[in-house]
Amino acid sequence: MSDEATTRRIREYLDSAPAVLFMKGTPDFPQCGFSAQTAAALKAVHAQYRHVNIFEEPELREALKQYSNWPTYPQLYVKGELVGGCDIVMEMYRSGELKELLEGAGAIA
Repeated sequence: MSDEATTRRIREYLDSAPAVLFMKGTPDFPQCGFSAQTAAALKAVHAQYRHVNIFEEPELREALKQYSNWPTYPQLYVKGELVGGCDIVMEMYRSGELKELLEGAGAIA
């Protein structure tokens, strides 16, 4: 897949839902502790989000790091903008900011 095609694919994912989590594994079967914590925080606030298992789409794994200028996974996006990784999401969850952000984005029904 070309760089342009990969970037287009990333944008398609980001446009497909108000909140998108690029993670290792799935919310039901996360394949790293950081992805597990982030998915758990989203579940705790009853977020509706799309997840992308980067292990199933290896071409995205490196391309997304370049796209976001964020070196690690998971990566949470809301309204197409990078929120951050596990540490930031957990901090926002504890402070109540995560729920507010997701409500404002229409990702909590």
